[in-house]
Amino acid sequence: MKLLENITVTDAGAKGKSIAHAPDGRVIFISNAVPEDIVDVQITKKKKAFYEGVAVKFHRYSPLRETPVCEHFDYCGGCQWQHMNYPSQLHYKQQEVVSNLKRLGGITPEEVLPILGCEKPYFYRNKIEFSFSETRWLTPEEIASQEEIEVRQGLGFHIAGAWDKVLDIRKCHLQEDPSNAIRNSIKAFALANGYSFYNPRTHSGWLRTMMIRITSVGELMLVIQFLEEQKENREQLLDYLLAQFPSLTSLQYIINSKPNDTIYDQEVICYHGRDFIYEEMEGLRFKINAKSFFQTNSTQAYELYKVTRDFAALTGEELVYDLYTGTGTIAQFVARKAKKVIGVEAVPEAIADAKENARVNGIDNVAFFVGDMKQVFTEDFIATHGTPQVIITDPPRDGMHKDVVAQILRIAPERVVYVSCNSATQARDLALMEEKYKVVKIRPVDMFPQTYHIENVALLELRDDL
Repeated sequence: MKLLENITVTDAGAKGKSIAHAPDGRVIFISNAVPEDIVDVQITKKKKAFYEGVAVKFHRYSPLRETPVCEHFDYCGGCQWQHMNYPSQLHYKQQEVVSNLKRLGGITPEEVLPILGCEKPYFYRNKIEFSFSETRWLTPEEIASQEEIEVRQGLGFHIAGAWDKVLDIRKCHLQEDPSNAIRNSIKAFALANGYSFYNPRTHSGWLRTMMIRITSVGELMLVIQFLEEQKENREQLLDYLLAQFPSLTSLQYIINSKPNDTIYDQEVICYHGRDFIYEEMEGLRFKINAKSFFQTNSTQAYELYKVTRDFAALTGEELVYDLYTGTGTIAQFVARKAKKVIGVEAVPEAIADAKENARVNGIDNVAFFVGDMKQVFTEDFIATHGTPQVIITDPPRDGMHKDVVAQILRIAPERVVYVSCNSATQARDLALMEEKYKVVKIRPVDMFPQTYHIENVALLELRDDL
């Protein structure tokens, strides 16, 4: 593949790539540069309309550049933008949202509110998962050194695109302490006691995964996944952790003998404490268990929900539908300002959590229903529960099903607040709704600093001429 010299990086693109242009006019997507770098690019992939490449020499470093704080940044993949200062990250995230709405949906909002940045650009995650590996991934530097590797076991993150390769992590900057201390203690104790680490290719090795949840009120959950029951070893490890970390609110484990690591079809066994932890927000308490879905940045989730509630402009008289309600956090958050909120979600466990949280919080003007959205959100459902004045929708990355969009257009609520983690599919859906709705305003919210991910909240109102 060719080398392109003295290329000026001009922009940031999707999925953490930076953008430049080749002399032949093709776009170059570069994985390790930031805007305003001047670089030599080694092309790794050639397509008709674009190249992909890696900067192999820097002639000038961009003023937007920052030294990554994490020693694992070059290979981990969990963060893509640690080498760009945070104000610049916010600039390019907002630019991507506005560009996607216009380019993909033909949407120009009447008002674009400034992106809401995160006060904690590091150590913000309330949930993180690590995998054990019998033979960890070796960095190019380790391979080049030709030194003997004494410890091949690892505990860390999967290398992007490699299901069987794990990068050993010494310090992660995404979750606050004692997260790193717990992970490193488990690894050291396991090595000292000869516990075997998992190998996904041979489906062997005792220790599989670990998950840590930390809430904003200081509650702490640790869940360890084992391939098989080894009672003596298991109790030895769990008792050690309780002695080392007495602040653990919940210590749980899973015996999972199937090939994949997913826990949603597995029994989670509580060894110590409660089988859940509490998160709090504006006096509301939310029970979170090992399988619960909850926004992974608690502090910024609060900001996101406040934007959503403000856009909904509730007076206390409205019937609100909360589509894709998850565990009902948004539904309960807006319930105080609504007459009633109806939440719909496809995952039965999430709806069970939503009902339990509403009970815990004493909220009696919410009702939750489970089922596939396009099959539940029907004329009969609306006839039974009423026509909403406001719809809040927070779909998965794929956006809303076209039948759900069509149903919203049929019942035509006064306002729709669309929360999205993917502005490309949001743009597609907003374009479908343009016949009846105008996009009054949007506000991007940064839930995941150091990554390319960005949430966007859009307020739609019925057109005046309808």
